[in-house]
Amino acid sequence: MNTPSRPLIRFEGVVKKYGQTTVLDNLNLEVRSGEKLSLIGPSGSGKTTILRILMTLEKIDGGCVWIGDEPLWHMPRNGSLVPADEKHLHAMRSQIGMVFQHFNLFPHMTAEENVSRPQQIVCGKPRAEADKLARQLLEQVGLGGKSGHYPAMLSGGQKQRVAIARALAMNPRIMLFDEVTSALDPEVVDEVLQVLRSISKETSMTMLMVTHEMSFAHEFSDRVLFLDGGKIVEEGPPDQIFRAPAEKRTQAFLRKVAAAGHRVD
Repeated sequence: MNTPSRPLIRFEGVVKKYGQTTVLDNLNLEVRSGEKLSLIGPSGSGKTTILRILMTLEKIDGGCVWIGDEPLWHMPRNGSLVPADEKHLHAMRSQIGMVFQHFNLFPHMTAEENVSRPQQIVCGKPRAEADKLARQLLEQVGLGGKSGHYPAMLSGGQKQRVAIARALAMNPRIMLFDEVTSALDPEVVDEVLQVLRSISKETSMTMLMVTHEMSFAHEFSDRVLFLDGGKIVEEGPPDQIFRAPAEKRTQAFLRKVAAAGHRVD
């Protein structure tokens, strides 16, 4: 467990709606710098929405989100907070990396180019420097021999590992993982989880993970949040949530997960 520190991420009374449906309902959430946090709960509970808000892919309808001392969706002007402009959002977004469920690789680029090109475009790195880091990170995720392969030549698990390397290459303060194994065949799930295990142990990066892999969440997390109906129903250390949940909704959810054949501890 990491030592206590000031929150790196704060959601203060955050509301998010899609039409008449409230997805996040006055959400208050703090995440410490360096913390590894898993978000679990039924579909539609707001887990992925939290990540998408942090990645500036979804606007908020109320409240405020902070990254360190800076507001994410607002910016200071004349002593008050006003809606952020694109320049502010771009600057904030550069601190955050996200790995999606469906890889989102460029099909016309090799694995190395998929990791190298964003560094050149977003960070302004020279190509030689970006290529060198891309090769190092592909080696780190077990794909040193695949740098010249195009996505169509890679398995689902290999594509996801390229996507992880691409996110790491941007050197973010915060890494977000959204159901990164749910689109994979069962036999390749563990190769991706093994990479995440290694990263979580070797880095002090703050990491938020939405996952249905409960046994992995137990192993990975400093803290687990169970969400339902856009609210945090229960939170605590993995042992508490998975072995002795206090809330009936948490208990019912974990029973359903176990009945579906997934380990929960």
